Amino acid sequence: MLMIGKTIAIYGGSFDPPHIGHELIVHEVLSVLNDIDQFIVVPTYLNPFKSDSFLDSTVRYSLVQQLFKDVAKVAVSDFEIKQERKVFTLDTVNFLKQQYDAKKIYLIIGSDNAQTFHLWHEYEQLKSIVELVVITRKNYAVDGISINVDVDVSSTQLRQELNLDLIPKKIQNEVKKIWNKE
Repeated sequence: MLMIGKTIAIYGGSFDPPHIGHELIVHEVLSVLNDIDQFIVVPTYLNPFKSDSFLDSTVRYSLVQQLFKDVAKVAVSDFEIKQERKVFTLDTVNFLKQQYDAKKIYLIIGSDNAQTFHLWHEYEQLKSIVELVVITRKNYAVDGISINVDVDVSSTQLRQELNLDLIPKKIQNEVKKIWNKE
């Protein structure tokens, strides 16, 4: 059977730093949504809603690459990093849609982002292109596809506590070196 276009999932974020929740989300989405041909993780250069980041964008990109290098169907995109500026999700989606000849696009977002999705740049156009998949915590209800992930960790909390137990083992040594320099 000839397949025209792929089904892709796009999971963007600061990954500042990447943690076990990010890793769990990727694996959980891949196990639930069987039609995904390519899962693309997109570290931001700088989140459009933030003024700075804890780790440099190239460091975050490298950590995310290390974290997912051996995971089937997962690619890490440097599209936003290469722009060296804040990039709107719509721009990234349009770029990846063309790059992967995507016929269907899942956009993976957290429930916190789902609540403020109406504030995103050209969110109505974005919503017409993608199918939102909302990652929920503690059975938070949403419209559309939701996947519950049983981990309650945030990068903000992680930076405040510097808790290496919340960093995936694949990148713990690298993060430890970075934190020791801070």
